[in-house]
Amino acid sequence: MSTILECKNLSKAYGNKTALSHIDLALESGHIIGLLGPNGSGKTTLIKLINGLLTPSEGELYIDQNPVGIESKKIVSYLPDHTYLESNLKVREIIDYFKDFYDDFDEIRAYDMLAKLQINPSDKLKTMSKGTKEKVQLILIMSRRAKLYVLDEPIAGVDPAARDYILDIILSNYDEDATILISTHLIADIENILDEVIFIKNGQIELTSSVDEIRESQGKSVDALFREVFKC
Repeated sequence: MSTILECKNLSKAYGNKTALSHIDLALESGHIIGLLGPNGSGKTTLIKLINGLLTPSEGELYIDQNPVGIESKKIVSYLPDHTYLESNLKVREIIDYFKDFYDDFDEIRAYDMLAKLQINPSDKLKTMSKGTKEKVQLILIMSRRAKLYVLDEPIAGVDPAARDYILDIILSNYDEDATILISTHLIADIENILDEVIFIKNGQIELTSSVDEIRESQGKSVDALFREVFKC
């Protein structure tokens, strides 16, 4: 396996406020990894740095040995924590846009997922429930054949039944040698699909470990360890 993401002494400050502080991190390909921490811990800042939406104050960040930029964006598929799609467009129009914009977009995969979830490609987003909109957006992101998928709170704000659908979409629609980085605070809901976890607190990495190692060495679930570390 190769290193898909590497941070070296990575820091980000907003004025006098430090959001990330001297992070060293390496993620291997072929894993589903949870980026876990309370609100304000630095999760979203790290995700935005990975996607080139912010510039580091200090340090370096590489995606598949490329600095963040044009080449890295070709292999990263990013799901933000908010809906950004034009609500007046039909789903098939958005698919056409993604197909034109991303060379790795798999149109067949997208329509197959829509059919399985009984979502009509002719429907406009503005006619859909919040949960269905979340599914459409995730379908678009997972229809790219990317090397790294970065999902920021993919199951927040939707009901438990919709969460099951969303997790099924994630598990069923990525290549085995790709990596998925999932940021969430709903740990109990996603713990069973994770291979590894990163605990982040106050802009610093508190823990990196495999899920199996936590269960074996700590004798507890990831959710239980998280609550202990973060006292929540």
